[in-house]
Amino acid sequence: MSHATIKDIAKYLSVSTATVSRALSGDKNIRSETRDKVLEAAQLLGYKSNPVGKNLQSGRTNTVGVIIPEIVTPFFLRIVEGIQDVLYAKGLKVIIAQSGEDPVRERENLQMLDRFMVDGIIIGLAHKDKNRDEYLRLMNEGIPMVFYDRKPSGIDVTQVLVDDYMKTFFLIEHLIRSGRKKIAHVKAPSYMYSSAERLRGYKDALAKFKLPFEESWVVECSGMGYEDGKNAFRVLQERGVGFDAIFAFTDTVAIGGMNYLHRQGIRIPEDVAVASFSGTEISEIVHPSLTTVEQPRFKMGQACAELILEKIKDPSTPIRTIVMDAELKYRESTEGVTF
Repeated sequence: MSHATIKDIAKYLSVSTATVSRALSGDKNIRSETRDKVLEAAQLLGYKSNPVGKNLQSGRTNTVGVIIPEIVTPFFLRIVEGIQDVLYAKGLKVIIAQSGEDPVRERENLQMLDRFMVDGIIIGLAHKDKNRDEYLRLMNEGIPMVFYDRKPSGIDVTQVLVDDYMKTFFLIEHLIRSGRKKIAHVKAPSYMYSSAERLRGYKDALAKFKLPFEESWVVECSGMGYEDGKNAFRVLQERGVGFDAIFAFTDTVAIGGMNYLHRQGIRIPEDVAVASFSGTEISEIVHPSLTTVEQPRFKMGQACAELILEKIKDPSTPIRTIVMDAELKYRESTEGVTF
């Protein structure tokens, strides 16, 4: 259904389009009788203003694009809530796109947001290497960008992260101090920067306690879902490495793996302790509840929004990295572990 235009109102009232436009914009030089007639005709004809068109006159659309890698887990949705909390209060709207962990779709999303002329883009990457040329193109064309949770390799960008390395190190250290000596790791796909950082923290914690690093104790997940976790835990069991603890890259992977262990008659935590990284709501509602590194997702979103506002206001703002603190949450899946 097409909507009436300013030209339609002008024709209906036999006045100029300039008169209609000024009346609709609240120009004080327009007589009140004329303004009332224009507003009445606009309602009668079903006229709707075009806020994007108005904003474009000032070079702004008052919209920000947000790209999330996936919606399988609640992790990124909480970040979006934090972004909206700040931007909506400032009168900016959010356009949300999902890449599905696919760099091709991510590129299409970036180009779509470019065509929509958003004032800035906040993005969680699908791949650390694949779309660097597109990020650089957009930034060189003056579109502010802020990256969160995952960082691209090889370029300097404004970003909001947590210290994946240190928090993993502390979590593995605590497991070792409790007496767990054969700690397996289910890592994320290697295209994620945070995957490498968490693996490094895992290795260094083992080295601190002079425990050997065994390649057979590490399995790379094909994705971030429950089924991926189940498959990864199955691979570890089939290798016969005799693990007494598993550190999984993210909560969904850990929970999928825990379900698999339950079906195999393996007790958690009596036989195997399970720990994770993310701190999503699901870590508290599963049984046993999951020990995890809880990231401040809402605050991460708020920080992303503040940074994009800063860069929209002043494109020359220096590149910044905000590293936020995360909290280790010890729950039933490592019960009996002494911290």
